[in-house]
Amino acid sequence: MKRDELSDLAVFLAVAEARSFTRAAAALGTSQSAISQIVRRLEASIGLKLLTRNTRNVAPTEAGEQLMATLRPAFNEIDARLTSLSALRERPSGTVRITSSRHAAETILWPAVSRLLKDYPEVSVEISLDSQLTDIISDRFDAGVRLGEQVAKDMIAVPIGPDLRMAVVGAPTYFARHGRPRKPHDLTAHRCINIRMPTKGGLYAWEFGRGGRDVKVRVDGPLVLNDVPMVLKAAAEGVGLACVLEDQAEDLVKRAALERVLEDWCPPFSGYHLYYPDRRQLPPAFSLLVNALRYRRPKGA
Repeated sequence: MKRDELSDLAVFLAVAEARSFTRAAAALGTSQSAISQIVRRLEASIGLKLLTRNTRNVAPTEAGEQLMATLRPAFNEIDARLTSLSALRERPSGTVRITSSRHAAETILWPAVSRLLKDYPEVSVEISLDSQLTDIISDRFDAGVRLGEQVAKDMIAVPIGPDLRMAVVGAPTYFARHGRPRKPHDLTAHRCINIRMPTKGGLYAWEFGRGGRDVKVRVDGPLVLNDVPMVLKAAAEGVGLACVLEDQAEDLVKRAALERVLEDWCPPFSGYHLYYPDRRQLPPAFSLLVNALRYRRPKGA
């Protein structure tokens, strides 16, 4: 669309909504004759009559009504975008409140927030660490950080990290005594460290997949915990096998304090997302944080 065509549409909308060439001309700062000429040109271009005119009134035709219904949301969106860009030119300030799990906060959220606070001293960020699925609307948070599969469908979800994988790990001493599981169901014969889920209080069912086949295993063992560092400490001491996020066990695996099993049964899954309610215009401080966190997949990945 050419620039003058967009301008003509804006003029038509002004006349149709004002129901007057005179009032539209005054609002646009031009003459009534210029407005009339533009509307005639637009009607000729479209090949349809858009407005009916008499000495007392101007009203849109059926075609004009349809065009108005198309133009008004589009121009509202353009106005909102321009307002948002203007706001970003100002120095962002204010407080952003976010709820997040500890792992997401430590690995993804904090590095971005740390840089943001240095660059924008007028911005404040409140981070509430909570493993439960917080209702961000009722608890008055601006946003939350959770795994992609945990985000409600009515929320805007922005990927902020790569895909994740689980890892089943155990101490070398444990494997020396009990052997190694070769497939997920072998775990039912092993001593496993259970994790109590914070959302509903149940025990985490270990999830696996390979070749399009998904498997859940309810494991058993001598210990139940709700803290991953404690789970890893117990596993490293040979108490039993643990199932944690891959990067949580990475350091202990590198130091040979833990060894992985069933690695080919642990496929990647959707990683962390920042989620928030649908808003037409985001506050500048929050927009900055969204842009700082947005995950950009490496080229070739």
